[in-house]
Amino acid sequence: MNTLRLKLADIFEARGKSRRWGYLFDGFLMTLIFANVIAIVIESVPHIAQNHMRFFVYFELISVAIFSVEYLARLWTSVDLDRFKDTHYSNTQRRLRYIASPLALIDLLAILPSLLTFFVSFDLRFLRVLRLLRIFKLTRYSRAMQMMLNTIREEASSLTAAFFIMTVILIIAASGIYLLEHDIQPDKFGSIPAAMWWALITLTTVGYGDVVPVTMLGKIFGGIITILSMGMVAIPTGILASSFSDQLRQRRRTYSETVYQLMEDGVICHDDRTHLEELRLELGLSSQEAVQIEKQVRTTHPVLKRFCPQCGHHLE
Repeated sequence: MNTLRLKLADIFEARGKSRRWGYLFDGFLMTLIFANVIAIVIESVPHIAQNHMRFFVYFELISVAIFSVEYLARLWTSVDLDRFKDTHYSNTQRRLRYIASPLALIDLLAILPSLLTFFVSFDLRFLRVLRLLRIFKLTRYSRAMQMMLNTIREEASSLTAAFFIMTVILIIAASGIYLLEHDIQPDKFGSIPAAMWWALITLTTVGYGDVVPVTMLGKIFGGIITILSMGMVAIPTGILASSFSDQLRQRRRTYSETVYQLMEDGVICHDDRTHLEELRLELGLSSQEAVQIEKQVRTTHPVLKRFCPQCGHHLE
């Protein structure tokens, strides 16, 4: 086994003895990503970009070089990832599977726009927007973002059904307002596709006011669609909020069960504390949440009441 490759994999995954270096490396990359986003936003101001063009060019080159080296290093060490540990894939198969993973694709998008400039001529404004995709690299280091992506993945079927219903209502709303208003306002409701703009802003309760029905039947129909939209738009939000809450509850339950198992002898040793800290970071729980869960475990489980909460000695 390649020792250097394994050490790099441990740093990238922040595991084992390289955990501390892994956290430092993650912190450095997060800082660099934030600096890139700020630089790209500031560069959109014409006079600043003109006066400091050399700085922005050098900063972009250095950033792309760092992100490129990181991507290639992660690709090289991907054969030692934990998810491939018990598989029978060859090293080539493991790397191909890593390339196709969401996080690897995000890493590639972070460097691809700048690399393409060497081969294709791009509009600078378009390139700047593409470079902003680097902010999605924070998904790798944010437990909250990973939790949200897991929520969307788990509720994909429910969200698809909700958006399908909204699409049907969108077509019905556009067709109805077209029949009622196209003779009066042919410039705004001259076709069903043109009427979809009004249906969309009405269903989303935005209501810009640039396109409104003027006939009595059109206004009544618009009011009905507005009332329906209040419930329809809330469906995807409710699904995501409920699933997100369930994931948080499950993570806290997992941590609570682990605390219970480790505290059955009335005391948490150094190794147990290290294990709990690793689990807390993996689950994305704050230190305050962890302390609160441990206190709750002590007060709610009868087995632990036989031990002193301060010293851990058995109580008579």
